[in-house]
Amino acid sequence: LAAGQGTRMKSDLPKVLHPVLGQPMLWHALEAVRQASSETPVVVVGHGAQAVTEYLGDSARTVTQEPQLGTAHAVMQAGPLLRGTLRSRSTQGDASELALVCYADMPLLRGETLKRLVEKQQANPGPFSMLTVFNDDPRGFGRIVRGADGTVQAIVEEAVATPEQLALRELNVGAYCFNGDWLWEALTRIQKNPRKGEYYLTDAVELAAQAGLPVQAEVMEGLEAIGVNTRVHLAEVEAEMRRRVNESHMLNGVTLVDPASTYIEIGVTIGRDTVIWPNTYLHGKTEIGEGNVIGPNTVIRDSRIENRCKVFASVLEGAWLEDDADVGPFARLRKGAHLGKRVHMGNFGEVKDSHLRDGVKMGHFSYV
Repeated sequence: LAAGQGTRMKSDLPKVLHPVLGQPMLWHALEAVRQASSETPVVVVGHGAQAVTEYLGDSARTVTQEPQLGTAHAVMQAGPLLRGTLRSRSTQGDASELALVCYADMPLLRGETLKRLVEKQQANPGPFSMLTVFNDDPRGFGRIVRGADGTVQAIVEEAVATPEQLALRELNVGAYCFNGDWLWEALTRIQKNPRKGEYYLTDAVELAAQAGLPVQAEVMEGLEAIGVNTRVHLAEVEAEMRRRVNESHMLNGVTLVDPASTYIEIGVTIGRDTVIWPNTYLHGKTEIGEGNVIGPNTVIRDSRIENRCKVFASVLEGAWLEDDADVGPFARLRKGAHLGKRVHMGNFGEVKDSHLRDGVKMGHFSYV
């Protein structure tokens, strides 16, 4: 679901296109979904529909929600594209249509978490399963009320919750896996919320409970549940995503002297035994080989650095460094710069659209 206006972001850019580690939030959501299903995802767009659709291209199908009348109304718009597309064999042996629904503004949600949700529903004789989280900071999420058998009986919104319900720590995340046939019929019975004038998907819990059908909950890790509504939330998810990416590189043999001040975007590759010093920014389609020393105070974008190179306090964009090149400090390599093996480029030098062949030494205050 990617139709929300995102007014609290105070931005002309649609909320789901705001980047997290170099990729839009929507990209992160789709990556997680693709790990849980091989089907082409359907994205419900609304605010900034043209920009979102242009970004997606042919990577997903889109449907426009206009006017925007709530989450149940949004899922209803996707119905014609979803019906009959996702078949999943349940543990009871019958093939049943499943519909996986989640928000596009939760970039920390992992694919393996969605896979667990699908597996939960495959084993559930009831109409759907949902993700929940235990958290002391509710952020306006609905409280989960469970029955004696552990199934979900109600989702109580914060605005109408009693003091006892407000004390509940289990919260609704907003990701669901539905039995498709039940979902499409239930959507026609969800009533407009009298306070907001919208149709809410959370009301599906009440419909299931009234029919005595079990709704299951899969509890997830707290940080994954962070939804982005403000720039403060955006910074929180960026920090957590950066921690994940940095940890992955370190576990693969890369030394980050200070991970907290090292910024590595998704898609950057780094070889083992490379050392990254503080205040280094690695962007875009950057490839770094083995045994390099990068930084401190370095920015590299869309560049290729082979092995055993040294880049100190410099800026590289669209550059190529072959083995054992030595750059900086205060050097700048612009698009098309190609430094051969063992090239030395001194301080305050600049290279653009030029090839320095093997062994060339370029002194300070030089421009090529």
